[in-house]
Amino acid sequence: MPDPAARTIRLHPGDNVDIALTDLAAGVVVPGITVPLRRPVPRGHKVAIRPIAQGEPVLRYGQIIGAATEDIAAGAHVHSHNLGMSGHSEDYAHASANTPLPPVDGERTFLGYRRADGRVGTRNYVGILTSVNCSGSVARFIAEAAERTPWLADLAHVDGVVPIVHGTGCGMSGVNEGYRTLFRTLQGYARNPNFGGILLVGLGCEVMQVADLVGQGRLREGGNFRYLTIQQTGGTRATIDAGLAMLREMGTEANAARREPAPLSELTIGLQCGGSDGYSGITANPALGAASDLLVRHGGTTVLSETPEIYGAEHLLTRRAVSRAVGEKLIERIRWWEDYTARNDGEMDNNPSPGNKRGGLTTILEKSLGAVAKGGTAPLAGVYKFAEPIDTKGFVYMDSPGYDPCSVTGQIASGANLIAFTTGRGSVSGYKPVPCYKLATNSEMHARMAEDMDINCGDIVSEGVSVEEKGREIFEDLIRIASGDRTKSEALGFGGAEFVPWQIGAVM
Repeated sequence: MPDPAARTIRLHPGDNVDIALTDLAAGVVVPGITVPLRRPVPRGHKVAIRPIAQGEPVLRYGQIIGAATEDIAAGAHVHSHNLGMSGHSEDYAHASANTPLPPVDGERTFLGYRRADGRVGTRNYVGILTSVNCSGSVARFIAEAAERTPWLADLAHVDGVVPIVHGTGCGMSGVNEGYRTLFRTLQGYARNPNFGGILLVGLGCEVMQVADLVGQGRLREGGNFRYLTIQQTGGTRATIDAGLAMLREMGTEANAARREPAPLSELTIGLQCGGSDGYSGITANPALGAASDLLVRHGGTTVLSETPEIYGAEHLLTRRAVSRAVGEKLIERIRWWEDYTARNDGEMDNNPSPGNKRGGLTTILEKSLGAVAKGGTAPLAGVYKFAEPIDTKGFVYMDSPGYDPCSVTGQIASGANLIAFTTGRGSVSGYKPVPCYKLATNSEMHARMAEDMDINCGDIVSEGVSVEEKGREIFEDLIRIASGDRTKSEALGFGGAEFVPWQIGAVM
């Protein structure tokens, strides 16, 4: 726990950099660094505590975050001008540190909507799911028409109508990995327990055929499911009329659902970070990790993702794998990403983003070490592909890009019924049908963007609040939100534009 009066913090005894807890002026002498600072060091950035030779590893969290690209003097600002990516070869030590967390005494519950397949939703939306971009506008027209009707307002137990539209579904192969990924994503949304009903709308001639979605296994358990195509129904106006009638039937059925007590084992929470800064790995991420451990101890499931943003820290997860097979499955995804980026003229160190760098993060290794803290300390119980149904309780991993809307889309398709999202720069987004809980990493941003942030984790630094105490506060908030309390992003109306399936392969 940082001393609120401190000006810097050292995160591990073996580190050769400290992290500035406030803006530091040139000439200031910081305790633990015997020489005056050579230049200003912004809050969240790194300062060398001793001389670091060119080529020498730079250590934060006791881990390598890169190598010095020039000789760095004690008291110097350490950032992009003198720190670069270094090669890393890790001992994965599969399943060597997978100590189970102790169970808790007494069962905690939340109030949720139990579905026909036995899962429990935290919200009760009716969704209009599209098979292809070409049916996206009509899906929105149906939703807009429903919003204008008095019967929707009378459905007191329905949270709303959500059109799920996207930019793909055609101009693609019908047999490759990209097709299978989109298929899983659409199927996963149709089955997400936060939907009380689904209307599937297609055009008719697309690659992602409605008949295939419906026919290759039951798309949604229970009877509250309808589908139609624009071409077969008779065009735009006819489809709007037909869809509106179907929506009214489904809304009436969904409205019969009521919240009832359910064990926390029915919660699946997607762990996300976006707009990260130098505080992310000190405050919000480890605090969310503490909350994740509490949920896992109650039998729930938490889902870490964003594979390009755990790159360089994957060895911390493989050690926690419940078996060598689980650890190797994670490394297989890492190797896939190395090949994928190389084939597409990219690189794994295309992160951090400009905003991340302004917040103090320099290399993807540094960002990743902070990002994995969201996963707490629980054993890694499973590894899943993007949008693959999660059928294991506990702490698991789902492969995804680091692009937040796409990553969250995969988590929701995999079954997440709640999202917890840490941010240092101030990400604004929402993910209907799933509530998104925003955790601010620093007090300054939280004060500036209070209408968007659900909780401030910056007081871990500014007030000396412990990570464990903040984790318990987050845990209680998540139960409250799962039971129906709205998040800030829900109150602002976010969630209509953040469905972003992962497009893999050529657009043809």
